[in-house]
Formats: sequence, structure tokens, C-alpha cells
Amino acid sequence: METFWNLLKEPFVWGLALGLAGMIFVWKSSLTQKGFLKREMKRLEKEASELQSHLNTQLKINARGNEKTDRDLEQLREQNENLRVTLATYQQKPGRGELRQLQVYERAIRLMNEKAPGFGTAWERALAEGEERVEETDVGFKKLARKIVPALGMGSHSKSASEDEGEGGESSGKAS
Repeated sequence: METFWNLLKEPFVWGLALGLAGMIFVWKSSLTQKGFLKREMKRLEKEASELQSHLNTQLKINARGNEKTDRDLEQLREQNENLRVTLATYQQKPGRGELRQLQVYERAIRLMNEKAPGFGTAWERALAEGEERVEETDVGFKKLARKIVPALGMGSHSKSASEDEGEGGESSGKAS
């Protein structure tokens, strides 16, 4: 036992003991740190897998939404094309062009009434005269002639209009 005490008195033994104590301390703290890092890695791996599943779920939801949006867009395009074709067909039906032209005339008459105050009375006179002529052609011989030869019915209107111009031209020539 005395040799043991003698060995303890040697500075080499003290250095060796202190070095071994330091090494044991470092080794124990590294084991503790290693355990902590293992637990931390497990936690991070679990969190990463949860985030991955959330990301996959979100991507699936977005993909379904995009597919639905694409389907809706395609349906709307088809509806738009169908409506365009239907509108073109509707506008080509008999009478549609005449109705459109009547709307244009109505708007033009309203604008002229607003812009030219004397236009309204002249228009009413011209309208009444036109109605009288149409009524004349709807009864009697003129109606029959118009049905048989449509150009005759129109010719009587153009003839009376040219006669009116001729009378107006003579009266204006005499007045000068």
C-alpha cells in the first residue's frame, strides 16, 4: 500500500489522473449530448414528416381545385360558343334585320327631335302622308295590283313622288 501512496505523490500520476478525469467528464457530456441530439433528430424527423404530409394534402387540394376550375372554364367556353352560335342564328331569322333597322330609325328620330326642333312637325306630316298612302294600297284595286305585281304598287308611289317634284319645280320656276 505504501507503493500506492508513493505513486500518488508522483506528478505524472497526478497529471494522468487529471487527464483521465477530464476525459471521463468529456466522454459523459458527449454521451448526454448524443442522447439529446438523437431525441432532437427524432422530433425533427417527425415534424418533417408531418410537414410533408401537410404539403401533400395541400397539393392534392390545389390540384383538385385547379381541375375543377379548368372544367368550369371549359364549360363556360362551350356555353360562350353555343351562345355565340345561337345569337348569330337568332339574328339571321327573318324579321330580325327589320326590327334592328326600326330601332335604329327610332333612335335617329329621337335624336333629330332633340337637335332640330322643327323636325318633329315635318316628320309627323311625312309620317301621316306615308300612312295614308299605305292605307290606299291596302284597299281596292291598288291592293290587288300590288299583290299581283309588287313593282306596280311601288311604281305608283315613286310616280306620285316624281309628280310632286315636278309640280314643285314648276312652281318654283314660275316664282323666280
